[in-house]
Amino acid sequence: MSTSTQLLLPAGNRLSRLLHASPVLLDTTLDQLRTLIAVYETRSALRAARVLGREQSSVQKQVDTLNRNFKQLCGEPLVVKQGRGKDVLITPTGEALVELARRTLSEWLDSIHECRRKLGTTVTVGTTRFMLDSLAKAWHHVAEDFRRRDVELKVVHIRTKDIWTSLGSKEVDIVCGSVVTPAGRSTGFDEFDVIEWRRGGLALLTNLPPHRLGDRVGTGELPGLPLVVPGDGLIAEFLRGWFGPDYRNELDIAAEIDEIQYGMSLLRSGLVEGCMIVTSGLGVVAANGELREGSGLRVVELKNDRKPQLERLVGVFARKEERAKFPADHPLNLLWAAFQREVPD
Repeated sequence: MSTSTQLLLPAGNRLSRLLHASPVLLDTTLDQLRTLIAVYETRSALRAARVLGREQSSVQKQVDTLNRNFKQLCGEPLVVKQGRGKDVLITPTGEALVELARRTLSEWLDSIHECRRKLGTTVTVGTTRFMLDSLAKAWHHVAEDFRRRDVELKVVHIRTKDIWTSLGSKEVDIVCGSVVTPAGRSTGFDEFDVIEWRRGGLALLTNLPPHRLGDRVGTGELPGLPLVVPGDGLIAEFLRGWFGPDYRNELDIAAEIDEIQYGMSLLRSGLVEGCMIVTSGLGVVAANGELREGSGLRVVELKNDRKPQLERLVGVFARKEERAKFPADHPLNLLWAAFQREVPD
C-alpha cells in the first residue's frame, strides 16, 4: 500500500511541489477519492453517480483508471464487478485506500475551513435550538457588513453536552447555549470569553395531582419522585452535579427520553405518572399555556436547596486567546460585539 499512497497522495516536500506545480492534477486526485468513497458506500457505479450528480460513464471511467493504476502497482484492483445487477466487490487494497481517502478529505476540508476562518471569510456559530432567536437578533447588526465583505456565516446545530467539545476542537468559533455553573459564580471559563445572557434554575412539569405533589418542591426531594429525565444534556448535568455520576441509581427514573416534546406527550398520555425536569424558562412558557405539548400539565417550582447549588447560565461563548489575536474589525469580533449589544437589560 505504500506505493499506492505515493501515487495519489505524495507525502512531504513532493506533495508541496505538486500543489504548486499542478493544481489540475490535485483537483483530479481529490475527485478520484470522492468517487471511490461514493462507490464504496453505494457498492455501485450507477448509484454512486446518482449520489454525486454525475453520469455513470464518468464515474465508471474514474473507477477503471484507479483499477488499472493499482493493478499495475499493487497487483490488485480496488473494485471488482460481480455481474449485472450485483453489488461490486471492494478488494482489501480498495478497503485500505477508502479509509485513507476519508481521512485525507476530512483533513483537507478542515484545513480549508481553518484558512477561511483565519482570513475572516467564514464565521461558524454553533447554537442550541432555543438560542436561534438570540443569534438572529445579533446577526441583524452585522448582516449588511458581512454581505459587503463577502463573509459567510455558517450556523451549526449543537447539543448542550457538545458545547465545550465543539469550541475546543475548533468546529465552531462561537457558541450560543446553556451550561451548568455554581450559583452566582462564573467559574471554569478561564479559556473562554463569556457573554452572560441570563441565569436561571429548573422547574417540574407533572401530571400528578396537587394532593400528591404541591406547587413547590426542593431538589433534595427528587429521589422520592417518579421522574422523566433525558439521557444526556443540560438536565443530566444538573443531576450529575447533585447526585453524582451514578445518579440513575439514586433516583426513581420512570422513563428516560431523548427530547422534551416526547416527555410531555408521555406525561399527557398517562402512561407514566410523574414529573419531568425542565428549565425554569420552559416552565414559564408552559404555565402560560404557550406549549401545545404541555397542555394539561402542571408547573411545579423546583427550589435549589441541595448542595452544590447549581444554576443554568445562558450565554455566548468563544475561545479567549483566538479573539485576542484578531483586530476589532475582524468578523469574529464584530459578531461578538453584536451579541453584546443584545444582552438583555
